[in-house]
Amino acid sequence: MKFNWGTGIVIAFVGFISFIMYFVISMNFNKKYDHDLVTEDYYKMELGYQDDINKQKNANSLEENISYSKTSEGLLIKFPQNFDSKKITGKVSLYRPSNKQLDFETPISLSEPYLLVPDKRLLDGRWDISIDWQYNGNSYLYKKSLVY
Repeated sequence: MKFNWGTGIVIAFVGFISFIMYFVISMNFNKKYDHDLVTEDYYKMELGYQDDINKQKNANSLEENISYSKTSEGLLIKFPQNFDSKKITGKVSLYRPSNKQLDFETPISLSEPYLLVPDKRLLDGRWDISIDWQYNGNSYLYKKSLVY
């Protein structure tokens, strides 16, 4: 068989396609490259994004917004003092970017103007906190990244 430039081009194409196929297959089946989405319902969450913007505007217009502090018992989330804490409802979501098994949600049920997330639920490192809460028919949203 004579080796000419046409044969060289075909061998180059076959080699390139083989390399790409190996790369694609190894990326799909190797657990080292397994990355999760932030949320499973990404497109559904995208549809409600304008509602989140409106809730954040409501929260930013408050005289006193939510604040948080790290204590020896855990993460202390303080709600505005001028609100009746028994009428505040909603949920607190904590998202751990490095490990989705550590993510959790806590419903808001207050008797005091603060909520304590126990220290045993939180590992040291970065957390994204999202507090979606309602008071007297108004909805508010507080989002922050924190290092615990």
